Amino acid sequence: MVIAAPEPKTEFQQPPIGEQRVVIRGISWEAYLQILNALPQARSSRLTYDDGVLEITMPLEDHEFYGRLIECFIRTLVELLGMRIKTMGSTTMNYPHLKKSAEPDNAYYIQNQPLVKGRNVDFSQDPPPDLVVEVDITHTDIQKNQFYASIGVPEFWRFNGKVWRIYQLQEGVYVEVEVSPTFPQVPKDRLYTFLEEAKNDEIEAIQSLRSGFFS
Repeated sequence: MVIAAPEPKTEFQQPPIGEQRVVIRGISWEAYLQILNALPQARSSRLTYDDGVLEITMPLEDHEFYGRLIECFIRTLVELLGMRIKTMGSTTMNYPHLKKSAEPDNAYYIQNQPLVKGRNVDFSQDPPPDLVVEVDITHTDIQKNQFYASIGVPEFWRFNGKVWRIYQLQEGVYVEVEVSPTFPQVPKDRLYTFLEEAKNDEIEAIQSLRSGFFS
């Protein structure tokens, strides 16, 4: 029997520097959809709905900094490895039969890219993204591991501003692993090096990643 990895603990900070969050409880699926449809498509806030709990996240600078860099890291690896990718960004992923909806920081089709290339994804019929990334620097009321496991996302990355955790779906639950199933050639510490270098110069960090990959 596979034992699910525990939810990582958030390191509380005063004041919070990663995100601002508002949590509303007792919201029906229909009410959530009304709220979602009333909001403009061009917005910085992101919604997560989990069976009656609605969390609205407003990313701040550190959150966006790490989220963008992790996306750059992934896209560079895909290019270096000659893979194909469909980037979903923070596209709203609705699963009404589960009463769940998410707008993750980043989501990607890589292994299943051929199934969805050239068209919009239909989450009622298509498989979920192969890889989802969430940056959670401050506390979130949503049990993200359980949430994305129930949707069936094969690989889930979480970064809290210090620690990068990789989760692989096994028998319906997430198990924490040290190597990405999507990028098994890449040591885990390479992301830490990339993020540290990017604090000073993002272009040099990308160049270093490229040169180091082939050395």
